[in-house]
Amino acid sequence: MKIGKLRAAAFAVTAAALSVSLSACGSAGPAGSATTGDSPTMWGLTGGGQQVLQQTVDSWNKAHPDEAIKLDFFANDAYKTKVRTAVGAGQGPTFIYGWGGGVLKSYVDAGQVEDLSGFLKENPEVKDRYLPSVLKSGELDGKTYALPNNNVQPVVLYYNKDVFDKVGARPPKTWDELMALVPKFKAAGIAPFSLGGQSKWPDLMWLEYLVERIGGPDVFANIAANKPNAWSDPAVAEALARIQELVDAGGFINGFSSIAADSNADQALLYTGKAAMVLQGGWIYQGMKKDAPDFVKNGKLGYTNFPTVEGGKGDPANVVGNPSNFWSISSKATEGQKKAALDYVKSGMFTEENTQALIDSGAVPVVNGIESKLAASPDKDFLSFVYGMAKDAPSFTLSWDQALSPAQGDAMLANLDQIFLKKMTPEQFISTMNATIGK
Repeated sequence: MKIGKLRAAAFAVTAAALSVSLSACGSAGPAGSATTGDSPTMWGLTGGGQQVLQQTVDSWNKAHPDEAIKLDFFANDAYKTKVRTAVGAGQGPTFIYGWGGGVLKSYVDAGQVEDLSGFLKENPEVKDRYLPSVLKSGELDGKTYALPNNNVQPVVLYYNKDVFDKVGARPPKTWDELMALVPKFKAAGIAPFSLGGQSKWPDLMWLEYLVERIGGPDVFANIAANKPNAWSDPAVAEALARIQELVDAGGFINGFSSIAADSNADQALLYTGKAAMVLQGGWIYQGMKKDAPDFVKNGKLGYTNFPTVEGGKGDPANVVGNPSNFWSISSKATEGQKKAALDYVKSGMFTEENTQALIDSGAVPVVNGIESKLAASPDKDFLSFVYGMAKDAPSFTLSWDQALSPAQGDAMLANLDQIFLKKMTPEQFISTMNATIGK
């Protein structure tokens, strides 16, 4: 298996050994509660992986009534706001769901999460369960503060094969080919791209990939390292300009700024044929498999890598996305809650049942020794594609909004929204973001 370097904010991960998958976003969920009593609390995300997590916790609770977990789900956007506020106030759940990177570092710096290094030393079977490259994503300064809880999630360019056949098109391999498809689909009354712009974070996938293709992984590595004026790299300006050119060409569906990714509205536009393509995380495959089973099962869903950019420095095999999602354990939890949480991490996660359920949902768990299970899956074509993306990537960059500090990530999404709405120029974006460096 090829070993490559994963470039991300506060950590580096090897792209070798990555077994792939999906997970992550969703729609509204019930309200949660902070840690009270000795019942550990867990906040998860609605969407593709929700059912698998619920089943896993239900199985645990049935077998361990004295260590039963109280699980609540939230939509992606609501969760990110709620959990940061709760953790900052020392009122977070026992299990803190995260992505690693700058947000995890902020928790560590504030003393809000447990050092799990000793737990792994005492339980080597837990450490050995994981792909080493993904496990490393939960480390800071040589200590482990978060453990992977599901699957790897590269960002994928999805397309509707029926729509492409209708206009006689092929999936774009270059940016020029992508731009040439825009008028063809518009002439057929089909939006070239769906986009959940209301949620803002889907906008980021376009900037991440364009900067990667144009300038390579060092551009964001410098930004993440808080190097002065790192946002002034020419690759950032070119990427922002290309985004606005695509907006001007009518590349995105009308009203994209009012479409919410948390409700899966962006992917629905793809499988209903109203949009030809969508750039989204590997996790939406799970959602489409559930919401549009015939579309997926009958081979109408296509998927490919993000196009190359002429003259770009980035390797076409480089990817962006999330190595996995993670559990951290709140340092503010009671001793009983911490013990129950670690018992679940040791014996309740990635059981035979849980691992198979993840694969059945359309995901590849971040654990060793599952190749034969993947080969037997009816989704093996997609899983193999995503597995190959991660395995062969010379660089796998963590989603920028998670890699940066919370303050920088929030500012970036807000300003990028203005770029897509043509209310801010690339120069203004760069100047504004340079001012956030180190914050």
